[in-house]
Formats: sequence, structure tokens, C-alpha cells
Amino acid sequence: MRDEQAPEIPPSYARAAIRSSGAFLRLRRDQWRALGMHAMLSITALIFAFPVLWMLITSFKGSQEVFSVPPTILPRAWLASNYPDAITYINYGRYTFNTALISMLVVVGTVCSCSVSAYAFACIQWPGRSILFALALSTMLLPYPVTIVPLFVTFRTLGWTGAHDWHIILPLVVPAFFGNAFFIFLLRQFFLTIPRDLLEAARVDGASYLATFLRVVLPLARSALAVVALLSFLNTWTDFFNPLVYLNDVNWYTLSVGLEEYKSQHGLQAGYLMAASVLFILPIIVLFFFTQKTFIRGITMTGIRG
Repeated sequence: MRDEQAPEIPPSYARAAIRSSGAFLRLRRDQWRALGMHAMLSITALIFAFPVLWMLITSFKGSQEVFSVPPTILPRAWLASNYPDAITYINYGRYTFNTALISMLVVVGTVCSCSVSAYAFACIQWPGRSILFALALSTMLLPYPVTIVPLFVTFRTLGWTGAHDWHIILPLVVPAFFGNAFFIFLLRQFFLTIPRDLLEAARVDGASYLATFLRVVLPLARSALAVVALLSFLNTWTDFFNPLVYLNDVNWYTLSVGLEEYKSQHGLQAGYLMAASVLFILPIIVLFFFTQKTFIRGITMTGIRG
């Protein structure tokens, strides 16, 4: 009997099989690489989120359990009553109103002043523009402790620091209407990406510089303006130093100063303080999740052109 011979595999099939196996191995390597990258990012995110998670868990603990040794990860009894008690004991409503009022006024002042300044630096040709822009950016190099004393003396001369009415918040609000070097730079970078043809067409049609700014530039800069408004709101909402310096009336305290004042007077009631702190950062988290796409798009588009 003749030995049966195995069928001969065509060379083209062999090369295709080799290519397929190589592609499969590369795909597996890419999958493992992506899995490792996601695992590393997840661990990093967990490390950064751990303080917030610990604060949230602690807000449901009693005072004795907070300081127990060894510490408990989850509370033995979930005390949801810490939240209404914190709002009652810390005058949370008044402090929230003060913080929101100051934050909104600062956002309005920052957006208005910085957008106009950035438009002048980016879209209008005038003598000394580059020198003045460099001078504005150089103010970012000044440390804040250097300027706090002359600012305080200026506001005290104007009679704003010792007031007990709405004038007391003017030192926190008025500087925003005179621009911020970082936000001016951010908006200028975005305005430089606007095609010059649009601006020239508006000028040919008889539009003034102000009309061009309102009708052409601002509608195109909504994402960049949203980034400036969001960053300004976050900075003002979480600010502690400036309200501590200028606000000497308890009725005008912001949340950050109010929480510190409560801790200094009533001791460390950790459960209440953590509950109030969760409510303090909750608007920031909600605002960021609703605006994160606009925030990322605005940040990306501001760096297209130098």
C-alpha cells in the first residue's frame, strides 16, 4: 500500500496564516498594553479620590467612631442626621448665599474684563500692544503676599474693610473687574485662532470694534468663555485666604471661613464638619460633571496657536 501524502499547502495560504498570527499577537499585545494603562489610571484615580471618599464616609460617622483606634472603614451605624444637624449648627444657608453671591459677581467681572482685554491684545493693532501684554503677563510672577498689604491699605482707605453692610464684599469683587493675567492670556490664545477674514469682513461692512467683538468674536468664543467662568467660579468658591482677610462680619462669612470659625468655637465635631464639607464641594463636582466636555474643548482650542 502506498503511504498517503498530506496535501500540499499553497505558499500564499502559508504567508496569509503567518500574517494572521502576527496580527493576532500584535492585537493581544495592544490589548494587554491598554489593560495595563487602564489599570494604572484606575489606581491613580483611586489615590486622588480617596480623600473625598474618606470624607464622604466620615460624614456618616459619630464623633466617637471617627477617632476610634484602629479606624473603621465603614461606619457601624450610618448617621444621616449629621447633614441636617450640620446645616442647623453652622448657619449653612447664610454662608452659601454669601459664597454664591461673591462667586457670581467675580465670574461676571472676570469674563467681562478679561474678554475685552484679550480681544484688544489679539484682534486690534495698536502701538505698544506687545509691550503692554508682556507687562500684564509679568504680573503673574508677583507672589500674592507681596500685593496683599498694599491692596489691603487701598481698600481700607476706601472704607471697604471695616464696613458691616454689602460694601464689605467689594474687596473680593472689584478686583475681578480689572482683569486677570492668566485668563487674559487664555482668551487671547483662543481669539488668535479666529480667522482674520471674519474680522476684516465685519470691518468692511461698517461694524465698529465693539460691534465686531459682540457679534463675531463672542459667539465663537463660548467654549473659551465657559472655561474662564468655570475656573473663576472654582477659585472663588474655594477661596479661604481673601475672605479671611477682608470679611470681619460673621453675617458675610463665606462657607470656607464659616466652617473654620465653627471649628474654632465649637471644637472638632468631625461628623458635622465632614457633612458640611461634602455639601461644600458638592456644587463644584456637579458643575464640573455637567461642563466637563465644554471645559476640555475650551482648554484644547486655546492652545492651538501661539
